[in-house]
Amino acid sequence: MTPVQDMHKPYPRRWSALVVLCLSLLIVVMANTSLLVAAPSMTLDLSLTSSDLQWVIDGYTVPYASLMLLCGVIGDRYSRRGALILGLIIFVAGSVAGALTDATLGVILARIVMGVAAAIVMPATLSLLVATFPKRERATAVTVWAATSGLAIAAGPLLAGWLLESFTWHSTFLINVPIALAAIVGAVVLVPPSRAVDPGAIDWIGGLLSVLAVSTIVYAIIEGMHFGWTVGPLYFALVGLLSVLGFVGWELRHPNPLLDVRMFSSRILSGATLAVLIFFLVTFGAIYFVAQYLQFALGYGPVSTGVHLLPLAGAVFVGSGITMWLTPKLGPRITVTAGMIVGTLSVVSLIGIDSTATYSDFLPVLTLLGLAIGLSVSPCTDSIMGEFPDSKLGVGGGLNDTALELGGSLGIAVLGSVLAASYRQGIEGFLQTFPGKQPNGQYTGQAAEGLAASQDSLAGAVIVSDVIRDQNAFLSGFADNLEANAVAAFGDAVVHTSVVAAVVFGVGTVIVALLIPSKNAALVTTSEKIAFEPIVPFVAPPAKDAAADREVAELEQLLERPSAKPQESGSRHALRTVQASTHLAEPALVDAELERPSIYQLASKVYELDASVARQATVDSKSGDRVTIHQLALSNLARTRRIEAEEALDAALELSDLPVAPAPEPAEPTAPLQTFYQRASKQHANCTAFKERSSSMWAMPL
Repeated sequence: MTPVQDMHKPYPRRWSALVVLCLSLLIVVMANTSLLVAAPSMTLDLSLTSSDLQWVIDGYTVPYASLMLLCGVIGDRYSRRGALILGLIIFVAGSVAGALTDATLGVILARIVMGVAAAIVMPATLSLLVATFPKRERATAVTVWAATSGLAIAAGPLLAGWLLESFTWHSTFLINVPIALAAIVGAVVLVPPSRAVDPGAIDWIGGLLSVLAVSTIVYAIIEGMHFGWTVGPLYFALVGLLSVLGFVGWELRHPNPLLDVRMFSSRILSGATLAVLIFFLVTFGAIYFVAQYLQFALGYGPVSTGVHLLPLAGAVFVGSGITMWLTPKLGPRITVTAGMIVGTLSVVSLIGIDSTATYSDFLPVLTLLGLAIGLSVSPCTDSIMGEFPDSKLGVGGGLNDTALELGGSLGIAVLGSVLAASYRQGIEGFLQTFPGKQPNGQYTGQAAEGLAASQDSLAGAVIVSDVIRDQNAFLSGFADNLEANAVAAFGDAVVHTSVVAAVVFGVGTVIVALLIPSKNAALVTTSEKIAFEPIVPFVAPPAKDAAADREVAELEQLLERPSAKPQESGSRHALRTVQASTHLAEPALVDAELERPSIYQLASKVYELDASVARQATVDSKSGDRVTIHQLALSNLARTRRIEAEEALDAALELSDLPVAPAPEPAEPTAPLQTFYQRASKQHANCTAFKERSSSMWAMPL
């Protein structure tokens, strides 16, 4: 139960904890991708309109994208592991509610609850990963984390399709429940507790502005692209723009900002964030219409659709393995740019798709797209997280995940709108012959619904053609023509949308390549950020009682003010007294005697040496196999202090070995005035005594 930030060595069960974090990520991504195969069944059963189906999808996306930054900061402040467990519990509750409801509003509300839970879980997984793994293993762990998202893209449709073969769409909500329960148990047992050290107060106003900005912008783009730029979407777009400006202004002035926008002056942070946003904008859009083509144009069932998407997941793992080996050698600019180029080529290859396309035409697209995800996502994520200090890991995770989900939402909204508009334009001419007109030229109610569904999407046209075959055998020829024209129009729409996606991807690749610095510059930037790591000074163990504390304080005071440099008036007076009474002694010998250390000063020197040795041993034991620049500096500082303490003790011992100055003889009282003969007699006696003391007889015993 030791918190991660208090551990001196890497957490021993960190790889088991990574499995728990990847399971948590898996259900968050699968909740989106499973709808690719569950949406048709859900549309038929609940009679969903195009707007209803859009909100079933975006009820999860909008809170997910808008709350991640704030939830990441809250997890840093209180508990990252607690945020993970709480988010998983809420996710289970939302999944169960979605499986039990039969109302459109109930499904949308359940998806909203799941989106809130995903916003809590997603940044917690990334911040816990970075906090748990040492820096030399972090790139590998992030690579596994990113590869899990590629697995979820294929696993979601596969599991959902397998359930739809035998059960209703309600079962697709239950996919997440056993995985989430296993992740909750694993989080309690395997994931260590973690939170930021002294993170400061939460910037709630900045958090509310970020939520308002992202949610209104996402909502405006989704509504505007799908249903036209009316007053409502324009109003929300204006609110979103003002919220962004307010957020930037507030964060620049706040002492403890939610997200310090000045950090975007770092080229590697700006480039990596932009790369994640553009990458998932194009990738999610491409997967969105590829899955539709496989399911409705080629007639694959739900399980078959999931199986045919598996090459995407396999290519993600291959790309992740390549980037794990390549990035340390070439730097993030090369691997990220290469991944985006491969992704652009995969989208360009979709331009050749037509109504006669088969799965073999999509296999290179899926393979290249998965390879691009593996090459680019993990270096970008690692670069983003590397720019944030340990106290702001939740902010880094929230920023990365917000860019990811915002890009995915924009991809489905923007590219989906281009796809829908192009498809509608392509099939509009054929739908002029749609049967079911009344004598007054108006369509019957059922015919009008079929016409609207056929005009809305390829899925609607295929469903309408199946209904026409079942209800009226005489119109089976029209049904076949409707389906053939819908597939042809959809193929042309895929081509037009792919051109737009390729342009966006290509321009984004150039910008990202210019922003992300080279390998050497990236290494310098990352090493400068190590200043965020706290330096914990050595603290001597406390004394057992107050008397020992006072004695140590007195010894340290003596050490700082030795007797050779007396500062108090009493000391100066004593010095003058000694000098006055020792006029017969040599001045150098008197100074040496005054500089002789006392027993207390010697004890202080010994104590300081012992403390410096203990300090160095403590620093060396803390480093373990995770050595940072700060730990090297602390170790060097401790070694220097130990050497200085040894030299000071040696000097004190040398001073203590000096000869003792003879005690001055008391001065004789002033004799009365002597005659010349008396002074000569006294001088003769002194010379005789001096000669006797200087003879060999006296020198031998000395």
